[in-house]
Amino acid sequence: MTIATAPDLRARLDGVATITPDGLDVLDEARLRELMDELAVAAVFADNDVREAARWVIWAASQAIGCASASIHELYRARGRGAFDPNGFTVPAINVRAATYLTARQAFAAALERDAGTLIFEIAKSEMAYTDQRPAEYTAVILAAAMREGWRGPVFLQGDHFQFNATKWASDPGPELDGIKDLTREAIGAGFFNIDIDSSTLVDLSRSTIPEQQKVNADNTAELTRLIRELQPDGVVVSIGGEIGEVGKSNSTEEELRAYLDEYRRALGDDLEGISKVSIQTGTSHGGVPMPDGSIAAVKIDFDTLDRLSRVAREEFGLAGCVQHGASTLPDEAFNHFPEHGTAEVHLATGFQNILYDEGGLPGELRDEMLAWCVANCEGERKDGETDEQFLYKTRKKAIGPFKHQLWHLPDDAAAEIGGNLRAKFGQLFDELGITGTRELVDRDVSQVRVARPLPASLGGGGSEAVTAGASVFEDDGSGE
Repeated sequence: MTIATAPDLRARLDGVATITPDGLDVLDEARLRELMDELAVAAVFADNDVREAARWVIWAASQAIGCASASIHELYRARGRGAFDPNGFTVPAINVRAATYLTARQAFAAALERDAGTLIFEIAKSEMAYTDQRPAEYTAVILAAAMREGWRGPVFLQGDHFQFNATKWASDPGPELDGIKDLTREAIGAGFFNIDIDSSTLVDLSRSTIPEQQKVNADNTAELTRLIRELQPDGVVVSIGGEIGEVGKSNSTEEELRAYLDEYRRALGDDLEGISKVSIQTGTSHGGVPMPDGSIAAVKIDFDTLDRLSRVAREEFGLAGCVQHGASTLPDEAFNHFPEHGTAEVHLATGFQNILYDEGGLPGELRDEMLAWCVANCEGERKDGETDEQFLYKTRKKAIGPFKHQLWHLPDDAAAEIGGNLRAKFGQLFDELGITGTRELVDRDVSQVRVARPLPASLGGGGSEAVTAGASVFEDDGSGE
């Protein structure tokens, strides 16, 4: 069935949940969870009033059921204090680009099978553009998927790679900083309580000393930290990540990490809670490097760098450790090394996109249409000497937004095959990353804080949606794993 109007939505809620001044009173949790199939579609594709109403119901339901959006900050601080073994597990941060509801359901299902609580769902600044998913939409869909699968406990939503464009910064830094601030306001208003700031693009290697090289990076991280602390809801300490090594560049060093964190502390001062993790570069690139035949070049990660810098971050600065980007296309046998070397978090994206395109289920006609769209619309991105396979591997992510509706409405057999492939992959990754049984730690260290939203006018309230969608468009900066 389709929720096309506000009366449709109210009718679906009859006997399931009651709208109150404070949110939702749930009458039948099982039926409410089943209703998420319709609510998720409405939250993405319905007309504006119904879309905002569906998003409000999903948010209120998640709070009522006990699977609200939350910050992972306190868990990461506990890790930094040595409250549990830092080599026990690595948190997977999953960038969901396509068929978001289907994909997220598979991740939650695989986590539930393992009693795992430590997984993050994230989306990068660039991905918001080419996948056509703003923060408010992403929040609604991930929370709906969690409830549909019977999830209880915190749901971690993260803004990934809130990245500065170095060229624009050099030309006019004010508007570039303002754009990142606007995105941060939008993300937190939408319920993202975990934000990764990436001003590593502004590191200036022409400076004579490492602290001077890292200064602009550290200053901007501190500036955005202050903004986040002003915006975060009462009772929530948003988890913030910094970054010192732009992915795909030279590997990070202990000297760079110490210089960045010292400069950051100086710029932030002593009165505010700071970052809880730092992303570094260890030899990967976002999406992997396609070879002429379309295969992905083998990558050798410098796990020794991850180990050493994570120890410095924990033991000298009290952080959770270091974060690895661009890892989803690594061979399966690489992932168990992340927890062994104290990696706090690993970001995963392109591998799931590759499952969609390459491992069966996607109707051949739709796949061909998507690739033809890339040829027609992305030819300007083709590099000299690049094969068709290399060109299409790099650009096929751009077709996800234009074909979002088709990817959400796959035939049942196609959705089942893709979903099965994704679920198996999530399970394998969760096992290798050691997150089985981590729900106990999450329950101990992470609080779910009630964050009320005003009832939209379409449901009889006088409030408006906290976030205005689509205010900015971001270029593809290559981030997003």
